[in-house]
Amino acid sequence: MSGESTSPEQEERPLIAVSRCLLGEAVRYDGGDRRVPWITDVLSVHCDLMPLCPEVEAGLGVPRPAVRLVGEEGSLRALGVDDPHLDVTPEISCYSARKVQQLEQVDGLILKAGSPSCGLTDTPRFNPSGGELGHGAGLFNQAVVAAWPALPVTDEVALASEVARVAFLMRVFRYRCHRHSQALVQARVPNSP
Repeated sequence: MSGESTSPEQEERPLIAVSRCLLGEAVRYDGGDRRVPWITDVLSVHCDLMPLCPEVEAGLGVPRPAVRLVGEEGSLRALGVDDPHLDVTPEISCYSARKVQQLEQVDGLILKAGSPSCGLTDTPRFNPSGGELGHGAGLFNQAVVAAWPALPVTDEVALASEVARVAFLMRVFRYRCHRHSQALVQARVPNSP
């Protein structure tokens, strides 16, 4: 809230954007969640968390028809599993273009593995006949990586071990330090005509 003072410790807390389903919110296509206790019970004590859900925030609602990625890299579409005429690509793409601009102050991102919007590298891709072509990134994740290539991005599967969690947090803190040092340098450089 505006007007409230923050302690130096709070100002130094990293901001990590997290898929809302991983925070225990019932936002998945089937109305469920995929709460990860380490994120909600441990990480939240040390970092500020910014919930996001590309599909819900794009206006797709809960519950909603399941979608999957269809096509090749560069021409992927998020189409309905049961109704291939359902195409939610424009909604997710529009949301992604807006949201990535709001990630300037984010120090890390934890997304839902395998999701058509959030998956890192494990989202199944299909041909129009339903045959699996392989795996890749979800539509929102592609937009994030294109806009913020150095941003630490992971998923809940990659954070299964303590070693992976520590490594991710080290990347988050390095990214935050680099971002802050760049802001200081820019603040000291006078505007040139």
